[in-house]
Amino acid sequence: MLRRSLPLLAALLATAPATLLADSHNPSDYPLRIHIFTRNETTFYHMRSTDEAKGEGRADLFENGQPKGLDFQFDCTYRLMNSSGYETFPAKWKKPGDELIILQPVFGKPGNYNSCHLKVMIKDFVYVKHNGSLVTEPATKFKEWMTKHDYDPEHGKDLPSVPEAKEDGQ
Repeated sequence: MLRRSLPLLAALLATAPATLLADSHNPSDYPLRIHIFTRNETTFYHMRSTDEAKGEGRADLFENGQPKGLDFQFDCTYRLMNSSGYETFPAKWKKPGDELIILQPVFGKPGNYNSCHLKVMIKDFVYVKHNGSLVTEPATKFKEWMTKHDYDPEHGKDLPSVPEAKEDGQ
């Protein structure tokens, strides 16, 4: 029976999408972090199940301690999520400066992730929310804010903190 199953298994693997076979779903393989502000998408269904989601969006990427704004397009096998609050998702370059692979958690399955490929266009500014609107500001200004508030999502500092005032003017 095993001999009859092997050709079938080989045929299934040969027809599986390359992204399903190639992408690691281990967050430790993704050194970068991405904060997704907005995305517009069209979701395609097959028999009431999500088959594919395509769209575009805006995000900030954190790489080597530096923030970068991104515009992106995606084509995923699941719906892409926006970040909530200061939430970021693991990311890594597939093609540096051109295509990222990101991980997003599977709803209701702790420790499980879906991967998605983003075609990106790097900006010379970052995106920030101000009074409920998405605006831009220079990356250097946002980096100063990150330093002041000890915010570094690449190194586990996922929530900004306000430095405590030192006593006696120290």
